[in-house]
Amino acid sequence: MELKADQFTVRGKLIENAPLAPYTWFRVGGPADLFFIPADEDDLSDFLKQLPEDVPVTTLGVGSNIIIRDGGVEGVVIRLAGGYWGQIEQMNATTLFARSGSLDLSVARFAAKSGIAGLSFLSGIPGSIGGAMRTNAGCYGKELKDVLNQVEVIDRKGEKHVFQGELVDYGYPKVGFSYRHTDFPTDLIVTGALLSGDDVGDPETLKAEIEAHQARRAETQPIKDKTSGSTFANPDPPGTPDQRSAWKLIDAAGCRGLRVGGAQVSEKHCNFLINTGDARASDLEALGELVRARVLETSGVELRWEVRRIGRY
Repeated sequence: MELKADQFTVRGKLIENAPLAPYTWFRVGGPADLFFIPADEDDLSDFLKQLPEDVPVTTLGVGSNIIIRDGGVEGVVIRLAGGYWGQIEQMNATTLFARSGSLDLSVARFAAKSGIAGLSFLSGIPGSIGGAMRTNAGCYGKELKDVLNQVEVIDRKGEKHVFQGELVDYGYPKVGFSYRHTDFPTDLIVTGALLSGDDVGDPETLKAEIEAHQARRAETQPIKDKTSGSTFANPDPPGTPDQRSAWKLIDAAGCRGLRVGGAQVSEKHCNFLINTGDARASDLEALGELVRARVLETSGVELRWEVRRIGRY
């Protein structure tokens, strides 16, 4: 089905054949058949109610952990980032509400300024809350599931739902969380989340925690390059005896600095792929698969992609 922007009544931006590379950290990828940046939740809901049910829908946040293939994305790509979608609000002494496009770092800083302890770990996670929810993102000994107590969503038909308590909503099963994975239904678009800290904390102490996390990232990760978050999940969850790390397996397989076209395994941290300047999405994906093959050959471990790969080849 050919999609035209003038088929729909919206308040946000609706663009045909829109390039997506500028909206991803890798800066690669083809266009979306139709690209929508909704003004707010009601705008998103109204649009989905107008959209034929057979049209595929893909949600994009700030594009930190995704490879969009060179052929682009079929159907509609909905971007939830910036403006309305980046709003954060303090609810009480230890709880805040963040819309799905809020940067994880911004949420951590907001919590610190508000004296909410226990959310500083978010400063080490690239991307936004919506994406973190999908992958149960985590670092420094904590995961999103440890601080998440309510999620607001909109389904494919434009209806709003709230998951709370054990993240159960009428008509949907309990959402299961595991290491870098959730069983969150794919037909739901996360629009916001209620996050709870551990306790009331000193803002200056919490700010110092975040600065330490940021300094550690800058020292150990290629954050100034065109890259994403970690490319592959560690084979073992945190706390596993003799836990195996993806980067160590990649290094042992001789992949540090390995290149395919304009894509390279980072010399600084070999669980990161980087676009050296002229990479295509196909270069990045091929390099990742080459790394997986070499690690499997040398260690017998089959690495699991943590970076999402979507779209047409």
